Amino acid sequence: MSRLPVSPLVRLRPPSALRAFLKGEASGGIVLMLAAAAAMIVANSPLGDDYFALLQWHVGPLSVLHWIDDALMALFFLLVGLEIKRELVDGHLSSWSDRALPTIAAASGMAVPALIYLFVVKETPGLARGWAIPSATDIAFAIGVMALLGPRVPASLKLFLTTVAIVDDMGAVVVIALAYTASIGGLALLAAAAIMAVMAALGRAGVTRLWPYLLLSAALWVAVWMSGVHATIAGVLAAFMIPIRCSPGAPDDVRSPLHRLEHALQPWVAFVVVPVFGFANAGVALAGVGVATVLQPLPLGVAAGLAIGKQVGVFGAVLAAVRLGWVAKPREASWPQIYGAALLCGIGFTMSLFIGGLAFADAVQVDAVKIGVLAGSLLSAVAGFVVLRLASFPRARR
Repeated sequence: MSRLPVSPLVRLRPPSALRAFLKGEASGGIVLMLAAAAAMIVANSPLGDDYFALLQWHVGPLSVLHWIDDALMALFFLLVGLEIKRELVDGHLSSWSDRALPTIAAASGMAVPALIYLFVVKETPGLARGWAIPSATDIAFAIGVMALLGPRVPASLKLFLTTVAIVDDMGAVVVIALAYTASIGGLALLAAAAIMAVMAALGRAGVTRLWPYLLLSAALWVAVWMSGVHATIAGVLAAFMIPIRCSPGAPDDVRSPLHRLEHALQPWVAFVVVPVFGFANAGVALAGVGVATVLQPLPLGVAAGLAIGKQVGVFGAVLAAVRLGWVAKPREASWPQIYGAALLCGIGFTMSLFIGGLAFADAVQVDAVKIGVLAGSLLSAVAGFVVLRLASFPRARR
C-alpha cells in the first residue's frame, strides 16, 4: 500500500502536547526524586549548615529560598496555567463528558485529605492553617513512579492520573490565592489588572509573537508580588492571557503562541525549576527524628491526609460516580489499577511543600511539614507501585 504524502505543516508541528507532557513528566519525576534525595543527604551531612545558610542568604530584597519559591516557581505556575488552559480549550477537559470524572475525583481528593488533616490536628491551636497541605498531587512524582512500570499501565490510566492532577492544580491555585493571602495592595492589584488587559488586547489584535507577552508577564509578576497575593499566581494569570490556536484531533499548531511557549517551557520546568525547588525545600535535618516525631499532630496530619485521604477521596469518588452511572470507568483499566492510581495521588511533594511554606513561618513547623510530606508521599509511592505492579499485566495495551 502506498503512503499518502505528508503535509509540510504537519511535519513542522511539534509532537502532541499530551505525549510530550507525559514523557517529560515521567523523566522529570525521576530527576525530582534524585534532587529530593540529594537534599536529604546534604542536609544531614557536614555540609548541612552551609546548605541552610545558603538558602537564607539574601540577594537583593529576597533570600535565595524566596527567589526560588516566589520567582523561579512562577515559571512552574506559568506552565501549569498553560496546561490548564490548553486542556480546557482544546484538550481532555474541553467538554463536560471529558472533565466530569477527573473533576469529581480531584474535588473529593482535595476535600477528604483536608478533613483528615483537620481531624488529626484539631486539638492543637494554630495548625488548622495547614489544611490544604495534603490536598495536592505531585504529577511529576506520580507519573515518574508510573513510568517505572512501563507497558504494564494502560495509557487510559496515565491520562486519568494526569487530568486529575491538572484539575487538582486548578484547585490548589485557587486555594493559594484565596486562603494564603494576608493583605492586598489595591494599587498594585489595579496595575496587575491593567497589564492583563493589555495582554488580552494583544491577543484580540492577533499578535502571535511571544516576546511582548513575556515582557508583560514579568511586569505582571512584579505587580502581583507588590499586591500581597503570592507572586507565583502571576504565572497562572499570565498563562490565561496567552492566545491559543485550537487544533482538535491534530498535533499542536506551530502558529499557536500557547503551544509554542508550553513546549519551550516544559523541559526547563521539568529538569531545572522543579528539581531546584525540590533540592531547596526537601532538605530537613533528621538528627533526633524518630517515630515519636512523625506521630506529632502536624506531620501525622499531613502524612495521613496524603497516604489515607487521597486514596479514599479519589478512589471512593470514582467508584461512586461509575456505580451511579454518572461517568464511565477509564478504558482498559481494572478497579485494582484505578486504586493503584488513587494511591499515587497521595504523592504530594512539590505543591504540598509549597503550600506548607505559605501556611507556616516557624522553621520548626516547616520542618514538621516536610517530614509529613516526605512520609506520606513515600508511603503513597511505594503502595501505589506495589498495587499497580501486582494488578497490571505486561501486555496491557498502550
